[in-house]
Amino acid sequence: MSRAASELQIQRIDTRRDDVHVALAAVREKLSPRGDIVSEAGRQRTIAVFGEPLSPQQVVERIASEVRDEGIEALLRYTEKLDHAKLTKNDIRVSFDQIDLAHAQADPEFLATIRRIRDNVLEFQTAILHKDVEVTRPSGVSLRQRYLPLERIGICVPGGAAAYPSTVLMTAVPAKAAGVEQIAVVAPPTDFGANNPDVLATCREIGVDQVYRVGGAQAIAALAHGVEGLPKVDKIVGPGNLFVALAKKHVYGEVDIDSIAGPSEVVVIADESTRPDFTAADMLAQAEHAPGASILVTWSEETLEATAAELARQVATLSRSELTVQSLESFGCLILVRDEEEACKITDALAPEHLHIATDNAEQLLAKIRNAGATFLGNFSPVALGDYAAGPSHVLPTSGTARWASGLTANDFLRTGSVISYGEVALREIASDVQRMADKEGLTAHRASVDIRLSELPPE
Repeated sequence: MSRAASELQIQRIDTRRDDVHVALAAVREKLSPRGDIVSEAGRQRTIAVFGEPLSPQQVVERIASEVRDEGIEALLRYTEKLDHAKLTKNDIRVSFDQIDLAHAQADPEFLATIRRIRDNVLEFQTAILHKDVEVTRPSGVSLRQRYLPLERIGICVPGGAAAYPSTVLMTAVPAKAAGVEQIAVVAPPTDFGANNPDVLATCREIGVDQVYRVGGAQAIAALAHGVEGLPKVDKIVGPGNLFVALAKKHVYGEVDIDSIAGPSEVVVIADESTRPDFTAADMLAQAEHAPGASILVTWSEETLEATAAELARQVATLSRSELTVQSLESFGCLILVRDEEEACKITDALAPEHLHIATDNAEQLLAKIRNAGATFLGNFSPVALGDYAAGPSHVLPTSGTARWASGLTANDFLRTGSVISYGEVALREIASDVQRMADKEGLTAHRASVDIRLSELPPE
């Protein structure tokens, strides 16, 4: 066992004696996507690039304003400074030939997997898609709510520490289910990003042919404002680091965004029937994002201790063991509660991105919990199913925002608008209500727009 695993010290909370809310608030604060916390390494890198120790928020504002004002020149400059890739405006976009080559050389079994996942996602997202609704009244009223797809959207695909073809699937396929015709994928100019053959092959397999070698805040700014060779979009979706999250926040209003996401997180509710080895594996799957919050909530002390032992055993076998241990010790937590009622209350307060109810009465507990981005029931529903293959998107609300936010769906790529149609009889019937409200608010032109039409109608 590695030294890191053998010395694993994950935080423990016993609600019978500890203030659980204070402890969890501290964890949540560490994970929040704020823009004013800088590591020493980040500070030094910022000084090297910008000549002064800017905060992440200030970095994003500087980059976004320069890309907005200078266009492709600023985008290329920051791509070279931050990603160490010297590109020209002619090779920002990955060519059709390069995408086709990646697809032709891809493992056939990998492409078959992509097709099966695409079909799973498409089936689910199409099933939940909003449909036009019409309400009619006998007097000649037609009220419609119609849904139209956005014309052009942008997708951020990370590419720093690993390649993420799953992000392409979980964002582009819902957009296609909604009917979006133009999809622009941006990814860093790295071997894990826009130069990654698996990412490119996935794009080709699902019908996405616009891939751009740009990442970070500069890519978000380019999507929001448009630059030469990269037209602006209507909405930006997809995960990223702190700078991507802050950049999306910065450009919101110029374009729509999906969310301002923080690090990944999971809460597992366990009882005596829960497999500790399964639970530990789920917690490690989030912790290996580094950072990622992994929290166990249980009223079984035996399950808690067995899970702690499994965490120490399993983490030693992981390729990212050192980082995963750091993540567990910084953001992990084992919470012993009095009973399942308290477990549900604590979980609701946390409003986690992922919730795994691994108890023998999972459905009953689900009914008591309102706040979670995606919920997984039973011992055989690991969170990885949602990350990769089940059908719902893995783009989910983090940092407690599941209290009011929802995961990405095909419906987020629709723009809705109402259509109102009244005939003469219908106008006459409702006219007095409109006139009275206009009089109350002192808006004489509003009233006049009804009066002038009534004057043209024959008397009843």
